Amino acid sequence: MKVVVGMSGGVDSSVAALLLKQQGYQVTGLFMKNWEDDDDDEYCSTRQDLVDVASVCDVIGIDLEVVNFSKEYKDRVFADFLREYEAGRTPNPDILCNSEIKFKAFLDHAIQLGADKIATGHYAQVREWHNDGVTRHQLMKAEDGTKDQSYFLYRLNQAQLSKTLFPLGHLYKREVRQIAEQAGLHVFDKKDSTGICFIGERPFREFLMRYLPTKPGEIRTLDGDKVIGEHQGLMYHTIGQRKGLHIGGIKGNDVAGEHDAWYAAVKDVKKNVLYVVQGHDHPALLKERLQAIDLNWISGDAPRTHWVYTAKPRYRTPDAPCEIEAIDAERCEIAFAAPQWALTPGQSVVVYESRVCLGGGIIA
Repeated sequence: MKVVVGMSGGVDSSVAALLLKQQGYQVTGLFMKNWEDDDDDEYCSTRQDLVDVASVCDVIGIDLEVVNFSKEYKDRVFADFLREYEAGRTPNPDILCNSEIKFKAFLDHAIQLGADKIATGHYAQVREWHNDGVTRHQLMKAEDGTKDQSYFLYRLNQAQLSKTLFPLGHLYKREVRQIAEQAGLHVFDKKDSTGICFIGERPFREFLMRYLPTKPGEIRTLDGDKVIGEHQGLMYHTIGQRKGLHIGGIKGNDVAGEHDAWYAAVKDVKKNVLYVVQGHDHPALLKERLQAIDLNWISGDAPRTHWVYTAKPRYRTPDAPCEIEAIDAERCEIAFAAPQWALTPGQSVVVYESRVCLGGGIIA
């Protein structure tokens, strides 16, 4: 069976390719170049990453293909990323990057190369489930709960999952680094990549300013509606944000809580006003319900309502017990057992039944 592995130059995708080669697959590595605007600056490591991939492929003994998806990335991912920020929402580009580039453009290209399957270094698992002669593919959480990336993969469908292997799904990160070191792969201790998908970690506000003009407006208190500062654009702020607001405590009487930190709570796009509150646990930052749109259910069928699930309203939050109170083709309403902090329009909410990722949508 021929497998094309998406390789980034990191330890995860390198070990994914190594394991598949050891398991007897006919493996080809594929390096994707997806960003060209400032490829020569300090934040974009494409050149070094390609050198690392070539070295790993040489050690493993597999062929390497290089493909440029910069146009697809700009049209399908980055344009949407900018539109969302301009509308005052906070998107997650990694999720769109997976569904549009890694499991669409890359998958299509791999099939043209004659691949039976593609593979990536994601920490997730695929399980085949047979029922009445029909085979379904379930997206499962990884064994390593601290590295599980099923949240970022919730927009995949049955056709994509049926063609995908996740060789690291049953491993812990420490084991992956050990395997790489034992195999003589020099990337065994390479730092994990962070930042915007394929663009890298960089000063975010300065980066966004290149593409979206500043639009100054008032910062007001939600309690009392007083002007206490100015923002340079709602796109630079997200719900729950504490740092970067550039407002201090309000001086006054010695009242408990008057020097609590300020948090972004509401963005009024029409008035271009950012409303802030004091205190991490202010009621305005806690919500028990949300509405999600642009839904994707991995099985092809919507989950049942009034059933106990868990959901992640953002990647780093623990799974929160919830139920889906209403659902149709356009939207669903999710009620949580306990209030959730800083639910953010534009972010994704992902629903699970035990270890199975059911899918989710964009918080409206």
